This record gives sequence, structure tokens and C-alpha cells, in this order.
Amino acid sequence: MTQIKGGKGLVATLGLFTTTSLVVGGMIGSGIFRNPSTMASFLHSPELLLGVWVVAGLVTMFGALTNAEVAGLIPVTGGQYQYFRVMYGDFMAFLYGWALFVVIQSGSIASITFVFAEYFNTVVPLWELDESTATAWAISLPFATIYPFKQIGIKLLTFGAVAGLTLINALGVKEGGRVQGLFTVAKVAAILFLVVMAFTSTSGNVGNIVATSSTTVPVGTALMFALAMAMNKALWSYDGWNNSTYVSGEVKNPQVTVPRALMLGTAICISVYVLINLAYLTILPIDVLSASSAVARDAAFIMMGTFGAVFVSVAVMVSTVGTSNGTILASSRVYYSMANEGMFFKGAGVVHDRFRTPVRSLTLQLGWTTVLIFSGTFDMLTDMLIFVSWGFYALGAYGVFVLRRKMPDAHRPYKTWGYPVVPIVFILFAVAFLGFTIFSDIENYNNGSAPVINSLWGVILLTSGIPFYWWFKKRGQYSR
Repeated sequence: MTQIKGGKGLVATLGLFTTTSLVVGGMIGSGIFRNPSTMASFLHSPELLLGVWVVAGLVTMFGALTNAEVAGLIPVTGGQYQYFRVMYGDFMAFLYGWALFVVIQSGSIASITFVFAEYFNTVVPLWELDESTATAWAISLPFATIYPFKQIGIKLLTFGAVAGLTLINALGVKEGGRVQGLFTVAKVAAILFLVVMAFTSTSGNVGNIVATSSTTVPVGTALMFALAMAMNKALWSYDGWNNSTYVSGEVKNPQVTVPRALMLGTAICISVYVLINLAYLTILPIDVLSASSAVARDAAFIMMGTFGAVFVSVAVMVSTVGTSNGTILASSRVYYSMANEGMFFKGAGVVHDRFRTPVRSLTLQLGWTTVLIFSGTFDMLTDMLIFVSWGFYALGAYGVFVLRRKMPDAHRPYKTWGYPVVPIVFILFAVAFLGFTIFSDIENYNNGSAPVINSLWGVILLTSGIPFYWWFKKRGQYSR
């Protein structure tokens, strides 16, 4: 990697705790507080609901186990972007980095912080335009309609929160890391508190975990689509597990620390997610759960009244801000890494002389995230970014086989457990998930239940990077 201009480079200051907190903080965000009710409305079965969370967690662990080998082999800032460069060459690496910028990471920051603002709105109502005024400014696009001024108060607060977190991370990686560690501990403690309350509360009934629904459980093709849509929501909740790889160049002893953080962080999240879903079901029968618009808040209100509802709202705000902070910190390093190799805008490769952070990369990320904040909704952004993410997850897992052929004698501090079965299972799952997502997106668009074909728009934004690749190459910025 070429030396940066405008600074002396990034400094390795992050240990196992902070690196693991990036994994946990990257995953535990808004999904676990929002998605269980949507998933329950698809499945109408507590057993299926829990099963989807477990399967999604195991698949995520398979991905982490696979990715950990590469993280130990190539311990540099930029993470998966740098892995793709070694695995497949410059073009695929650029497309991945571009996807992070236009869809995956910026979309994650926008959607997660949007949920923070939604819950803030339940405590302190925010200013909104009336429905007719907000919808009058609709923007029609092929296969999509967006409303920039809908929920304008929530969107403005979302932007303010992202801008504030960007500023914190611009002031130093230690500052960003400390904030990440604090929020991660706080969110896990809040979730475990809810779990303990659910299992000790007189309002709970463990029989709900196996109780049948009054609504018929889907069967056949309908069940497959229901499982695919529920899996999409669960995988969104687990997404972000590879965030720590993006900051490998700032991690102490990254060959050992990053693989350990990947596996430890993923195991923590699987445990937390299964426990909190058991807690939800203990308080809310499956039919009540599926009808809830804020499952964590509703469960807490039943257990603790108004105090519980406010507590959960604050917990969600802490959780989402922590996840956004970790994503902002980690993903800006990818664009920094790309810029230093001539594969992104030059300014993104500059490190601040005093704070030793990629300030311009952080600023570019804030700018595009702002566009997404005012153009999308939570469901649109998450469905789009999950589709694109899992295409690259499949390529990343296959890359383990590529690197074993290309670099057979290279030192590997960690080798994938269960190789080759674990990465093969992960790849097959990813391909199947992508196929079902495309079919369900088209079906939902055709029957009018969705205004956007999210997977299509994910691909459009991804391929928009192709002319930029050739532009960077033609300008002579492209370097090995």
C-alpha cells in the first residue's frame, strides 16, 4: 500500500476489548429491537421464529470463522477490501469498496441512526410536516418512489446524530474507540437486564415459547418465502460482524487479535439475540408479538409500566448510536485505504496532522450518508444493503479457497475450523438467500406491497461504480 499524503499514517492503538466491541457493536443495533415482530408476522410460530434466529446466528458464525483466516493472513487497514484485492484483483476490490460507500456501510449508518431518531421521537416528539405537504415532494425513479420530506423531523435528527459521531471520530481513533466500548457495554447490559426482568416477572409465561398461533402457519412455497423474508431481517440484525477487519492496521497484534475478536464477538451476539427473543416471547405471545410496532418497548411496559417503556427507548437510542459510531469509525478506513491506492477520491487518503484520523474520508462518508437519510426509509435501506452485502460475503468465503491455492505456504495464525465444509455451507446459504430475495422482491413489487425493488436498486448503485473505476484508472490515480 502506498504511503499516504498529508499525514504520517494511522496508529495501532486498539486492543482485543475495543476490537471485539466493534464486532458486537456493529451487530447489536436497531434490528433486535425492531425486527422480531416483523419476523413473527411472517412466520406465526415461536419455534420457527427462534429457529430463524439460531440458523442466522450459526451461518454468521460460519462466515466469521471463514473470514478470520483471511483476517489473520492479511492484517491491514481496509479489511475485506484488501482481501478482495489479493483474492480477485483490483476491479473486484474496487466494486466492493464502492458498494460499501454507496450502499452497505453508508446505508447501515443511515438506517441504524434513523431508528435512534424514531425512538427519540417517542420520548420527545419531533417536528413534522403534514402528510399532504410531505408527499407533494415525491421523487419518482424507475422501480422506486422516494419522499425526502416525509418524517422530516426524524431525518433531521438522524443527520445531526451522524454528524456528531463523525466529529467524535475525527478527533481521534482512541476517542472513537472509547465511545464504542462504552456504548457496547451499555447496550449489552440493557438487553441482559430486560432478559432477567422477563424471566423473573410475574407478567411472563414461559409457555408462550411453545404456544400455537391463532393464525395458520404458512406451508409449502408460502413458508419458503416467509422464511426468506424473516431470514433477511435476522441477517440484518447480525450484519456488521466484519467491521473490525476494516481497522486492522490500527489494531495491536492484528494477526491474533482480529480473528479472536471476530469469533468472540459473534458468539456473544448469538447468545444475546437468542436470550432476548426468549424474553420477548415470555412476555408477549406470538400473536401479540407479531402485532407489536415496538416489541422491546411493549414488553418492558407490561413488566415495568411507563418506566419500562422509557428505559427501553433510552436503551435503543444507546444501542443504535453505538452501532452507528462503530460503523462510522470502521468504514471510513476502507475509503482511506482505497484512496491511498488511487482507487478513490484522493482527499480520502489524507490523515489529519494532529488527530491522526482520515478526516476527509469521514467527511465524504457523512455527505453520502446524508443523501441516503433523506431519500430512503429503514426497510428500503436495510433490504437493499443486505442483498448487496451477502453477494460479497459469498465471494469472500470462496476467496479462502482462492488464497489457499495462491498462497499455500503463507503463515496463517488461524485456519478456518471445519474447512472446507464450513465455508462451503456458508457459500451455498448465501447463494440460496440471494435467489429467494430476488424472487420475493419482485413478488412484493408486483403485488403492490412494496414501492421499490430493493435488490435491483442495490445492483444499480453497485454498478454505478464501474465508470468511476475507469475514471480513476484513466486519471493515473490507480496504483499498486
